[in-house]
Amino acid sequence: MKVIKLNHPHSYKNNDFPSIVMALGFFDGVHIGHQKVINQAKEIAAQHKQQSAVMTFDPHPSVVLGKGKTDVHYITPLEDKIKLMAKLKVDYLFVVHFTKEFSQLLPEEFVKSYLIQLNVKHAVAGFDFTYGKFGKGTMQTLPSHAQGFFDVTIIPKLEIHHQKISSTSIRQFIQNGEMEKANRLLGRYFTTKGPVIHGKKRGRTLGFPTANIRTDHDYLLPQIGIYIVKVFAAGMWKQGVCSVGFNPTFHNPEGKQLSIEIYLLDFDQDIYGEIVTVEWHKRIRDEKKFNDIEQLKAQIQKDIENTREYFSSLNEET
Repeated sequence: MKVIKLNHPHSYKNNDFPSIVMALGFFDGVHIGHQKVINQAKEIAAQHKQQSAVMTFDPHPSVVLGKGKTDVHYITPLEDKIKLMAKLKVDYLFVVHFTKEFSQLLPEEFVKSYLIQLNVKHAVAGFDFTYGKFGKGTMQTLPSHAQGFFDVTIIPKLEIHHQKISSTSIRQFIQNGEMEKANRLLGRYFTTKGPVIHGKKRGRTLGFPTANIRTDHDYLLPQIGIYIVKVFAAGMWKQGVCSVGFNPTFHNPEGKQLSIEIYLLDFDQDIYGEIVTVEWHKRIRDEKKFNDIEQLKAQIQKDIENTREYFSSLNEET
């Protein structure tokens, strides 16, 4: 897959590219609805012996257009999105740098410069995709703006159990700690990445040494609580119990920094400084302040047992 980053105004001409079938969208999460759009573009490209492509945007338009909003938390920050697109085996990924100037393009100007000029022969997008200034371009206006240069395919709304498959729904599930629902719509487990950093080392004194993960601020994080996770570290996947919170047994949560601490089952290697991947499976309880250390240790042991049982039942299902 070739990644092409476009800054407005770009200087590419249509003879710089072969005939392209372009999937359009922001694609945060690259969930099963997004995959439907992208796979449809791939199928059309294969049928016509053309190249498949995806166009996405960075940063999120709300960063540029939102009042006073300087950042946004993503289900899949750009680096993760690129890797997921590569797994889907598209030929090109166009990443358009979303700026104030770019946002002022009229719908027909966007189509001319970013579709016709890139040699797009067929555009595929979800029913609610919008483009151009104020989002006035829609999937209903796209065929007329195409001026006969390319065809248009609209992917209708997709649902699972009467639940619309959307980045908004997935984001809400993650923020509520409903990881199983989020993962169902993603079509995979929600993941985050970050380096293992030095913490207070309290877990070691308790008999449960933890890996403290510093997660990039771009990531959307699950609700505070205790989770069953898998972690890719030292070249292998390991089961783990993850705490997202403020360690209330040791701290007053107010004003303290959120921490992500993971106890890895049956693992004793030094992974300080390593970038690890956390795969979020299930929230098992709220964060709780314990009266003494022995109560905390007993609860951690229960969490470990729950984690082993969860993965054992998962293996039985597969």
